[in-house]
Amino acid sequence: MTFSLMRKSFFGLFIIIGVFQSQLYAQGSITKEYRVVTTAVPFLSISPDSRAASLGDAGVADTPDANSIFWNTAKLAFVENKFGASVSYAPWLRDLVQDMGLMNAYGYYKLSDKQTLTAGLTYFNQGLIDFRTNSGEEAGTFQSREMSFVAGIAQKLSSDFSMGLNLKFINSNLVGNTVINGQAGKPGRTAAADLGIYYKKNRPKDLDAEFKKTTDIAYGVVLQNIGGKVNYGFGEYFIPANLKIGTKISHKTDFHNTFSFLVDFNKLLVPTPTNNSTPVSQQGIFSSIIKSFNDAPNGLSEEIKEVMASVGLEYRYDDLIAFRTGYFHESSDKGSRQYITTGFGVKLKDIYNLDMAYLIPTKTGNPLANTWRISLNFSIPSKILKSNELKEEEE
Repeated sequence: MTFSLMRKSFFGLFIIIGVFQSQLYAQGSITKEYRVVTTAVPFLSISPDSRAASLGDAGVADTPDANSIFWNTAKLAFVENKFGASVSYAPWLRDLVQDMGLMNAYGYYKLSDKQTLTAGLTYFNQGLIDFRTNSGEEAGTFQSREMSFVAGIAQKLSSDFSMGLNLKFINSNLVGNTVINGQAGKPGRTAAADLGIYYKKNRPKDLDAEFKKTTDIAYGVVLQNIGGKVNYGFGEYFIPANLKIGTKISHKTDFHNTFSFLVDFNKLLVPTPTNNSTPVSQQGIFSSIIKSFNDAPNGLSEEIKEVMASVGLEYRYDDLIAFRTGYFHESSDKGSRQYITTGFGVKLKDIYNLDMAYLIPTKTGNPLANTWRISLNFSIPSKILKSNELKEEEE
């Protein structure tokens, strides 16, 4: 049996998320107009939470919460709560299909004032794939799934600076053992790591002091998905190793109102495809990362086009409700993903936060149109735990 037609496939997924490619799991697409950098397991690059998704996918230096495990684990060294978790869901490509979805679950536990442990799971259901022979006859179906498990640690190095490390296992089962061009498929598996740093000037809290307008700036840098390639039985393919740099500027006008501005820049650390007959996937992992900064055929101008930008704005009232908007930009020569995002967040009681996000493409016909996400954050402040401990001692 050979592979000729699928109702949905990972090939279609690459196109749908704005990464156009010329062949199944090719590492790049070279045409007259486009030279797009692509990778396997692109689900690792999809924003998991509604808060960052509504901010144009900016989150490297945002306020720490459970979803920081995806954006920058280093932030969790500064988290104030003892324990926190987040669950998110996004139906994927809802205008085209009805059985694809992305689910994420993250959690952290603060060991001490300087150290936090983290763990998480991402599950991407690509739905049921229909296989057909070259003659068009039905040849069975397969439920395509991908997932990653992550565990990490965040450590304060000073009162203002921290580092974070994630280790992750990635499993991508796209075609099962289906025979494609005479070769039997298999699940692609690999391991990878994230390394992040975070800086924010620590301000001592004095609740009795008279309020003064304050402006805080935070910075973050993270290397993500640095690890081995995946092999589906047809060859080895890069995973989306990338470099993210971000900042957040927050201005508090009074006790109740806060305005924040976020900017992130992201670059895939994967070689730009060329006309060289040697597939880029045959390059070594670390050499390919280094070459990814200066291998574009058109030089610096093309390298700059490979940098994606995210801009976000947030208004928050008294930590009870937040309104957000953002913009994500990718060069039209490098995938052309360009969209506006919007959303809001609501705090429920003292320990729950509900966030929602909605994506609005700037071009008609974009398969990401009407994409929405919903996230529920759960956290237990240390003061609540201490209060419960005191009650137990009194009893």
